[in-house]
Amino acid sequence: MDIAVLGTGMVGQALAGGLTRIGHAVVVGTRDPDATLARTDPDGMGNPPFATWHAEHTDVALATYADAAAGADLVVLAGNGAAALDMLAAAGADHLAGKVLIDISNPLDFSAGFPPSLFVKDTDSLGERIQAAFPETKVVKSLNTLTASLMVDPAQLPEGTTVFVSGDDARAKATVSDILTALGHTDVIDLGGIESARGTEMLLPLWLRTMGALGTGMFNIKVVR
Repeated sequence: MDIAVLGTGMVGQALAGGLTRIGHAVVVGTRDPDATLARTDPDGMGNPPFATWHAEHTDVALATYADAAAGADLVVLAGNGAAALDMLAAAGADHLAGKVLIDISNPLDFSAGFPPSLFVKDTDSLGERIQAAFPETKVVKSLNTLTASLMVDPAQLPEGTTVFVSGDDARAKATVSDILTALGHTDVIDLGGIESARGTEMLLPLWLRTMGALGTGMFNIKVVR
């Protein structure tokens, strides 16, 4: 499958590498490819610039948001939640129409410092806002409750854990679930329509507090039943 991963940060890099590993052809989308490759400074978390990662993953192409989305069968939104709608607008509604969009973004608001709050919650979600803004796109919320490396390599943990999918299109969720299984996830729970993304997005305050208590993001929850 031809997959576009929108976002060049650690989440985008992890997803691009993981999806390539399981046999997909991946193009990473960015606003300005030349500017992205020209950056030499570490990101805000001290991680190396995208160019360093890209030099080690020459089988992954880099293109504008629009060009990446246009050539893709499936699109992954792996950017900052505050920029999600702008990124998708740059990709183009016509390039997203009829396609499955895996939304990994979270509505984190850092305006008051850390830990962040959520800029949408309770009666709405970022996943719903994306679906409303792009009604011809099949939005599936998933993987937003994990740190980047566990999204694509859950076997780093000593036992299986749980991931979720939310979306209005059953076939789109089945497609995403197949990808999750190929990445190594052994317990995928379908929460229902895209409105159920409220639950996984509102898990983030707990996730952040847990990360603070453990001193690491290398953990996940497991639904025992």
